[in-house]
Amino acid sequence: MAKVKTAYYCQKCGAQYSKWQGKCNSCDDWNTIVEEIVQKADPKDWKVSAKNEARKAAKPLLIAEIENTPQYRIKTNNNELDRVLGGGLVPGSLTLLGGEPGIGKSTLLLQISLQLNIKVLYVSGEESQQQIKMRAERINPNPANCYILTETKTQNIFRQIEEISPEVVIVDSIQTLHSDYIESSPGSISQIRECTSELIKFAKESNTPVILIGHITKEGSIAGPKVLEHMVDTVLQFEGDRNHVYRILRAHKNRFGSTHELGIYEMQGSGLREVSNPSEILISKTEEDLSGTAIASTLEGMRPLMIEIQALVSTAVYGTPQRSTTGYNAKRLNMLLAVLEKRAGFRLGAKDVFLNITGGISVDDPAIDLAVIAAILSSNEDIALLKDSCFAAEVGLAGEIRPVTKIEQRILEAEKLGFSRIMISRQSKLPKNNYKIEIIKVAKIEDVVSHLF
Repeated sequence: MAKVKTAYYCQKCGAQYSKWQGKCNSCDDWNTIVEEIVQKADPKDWKVSAKNEARKAAKPLLIAEIENTPQYRIKTNNNELDRVLGGGLVPGSLTLLGGEPGIGKSTLLLQISLQLNIKVLYVSGEESQQQIKMRAERINPNPANCYILTETKTQNIFRQIEEISPEVVIVDSIQTLHSDYIESSPGSISQIRECTSELIKFAKESNTPVILIGHITKEGSIAGPKVLEHMVDTVLQFEGDRNHVYRILRAHKNRFGSTHELGIYEMQGSGLREVSNPSEILISKTEEDLSGTAIASTLEGMRPLMIEIQALVSTAVYGTPQRSTTGYNAKRLNMLLAVLEKRAGFRLGAKDVFLNITGGISVDDPAIDLAVIAAILSSNEDIALLKDSCFAAEVGLAGEIRPVTKIEQRILEAEKLGFSRIMISRQSKLPKNNYKIEIIKVAKIEDVVSHLF
């Protein structure tokens, strides 16, 4: 018999201790340390295939001796997901998808598994096969090669994988799995770590991509030890409000691509629709001229987006003026208000200022500074800006208008969407001058005010 061993794990950060204590020294939280029974099985019980036994030990090589092999990727037939992943699923990779309950994680991965033309095994520990079939018929009435398995024991899952030999494995979710080699309940720190380790070993040895769904805590971080995010190759976050139809997919970690790309979906009755033109949801289609609205050109990775910024400036009813933002950094708003007060002479210190970026997205690109100032001035003067105007520039503390990166891509996107003029910094260097859109170059805040009003 193997020796029974107990260990104490922090349920928040995953730190391990030899005895119980009230406070975790790693995350400084109280009463989060729980005893777990860790019972390792006899190594003879491990089922080792002949292929694994025949594997040769890795040998060190000089960098010059390592061959450059082209990286093959599996296309998911979902352009938004492929963009966020960096071109598709890499064989042997492990991807973790997290998000709020009911946001659409299972729907997205089931939709992808039904679209793939290769053999897919969808493992669910949360729903029955009948429930998954009902959703699959709603999403795609003619599925290709998708196998559904309702199982939570990793040893049984690997036995079915050996029989079916799928090319992609999807697990919903990692918190429901448990292994015989750990005597703890599913969802505990040791079970999550052990099950993920077994899946990583399977993915690397069989060169099969694995996608995991992960629960999140009330703070918004992925449930389980932080080491879970370090173990996997890619961490994706599915964001959005369940009361709205739009969902945003971001990459927080990606060993095979950029973490700045963005995927946008619309939740419909038949599944998630890809939004190829995000500006259609980020810009309102009102016919009326409204003050306090400006259009900014921003970048998410290599993708230019046109977003709508709304500002409301009103007289402060209470003693202290309010500064409220949605989707924008509040400290940067205070900085821009100070620049307007000091450099342009606008008295906004006794007024409430509210700022909102429509569409429910958060933007930290400094290129929207000029649009934020234009929206604030428009609301303060109660004069509507021209609808076919947009902005792309950063504002400095001295009131100067600074250039931003990839200005040509921003101009071409504005031109493609039908804007007539774009305001940029005078210091911006443009590779060509034959744009159809009118380019207004400004150097200081005073130039912006004189052009707008």
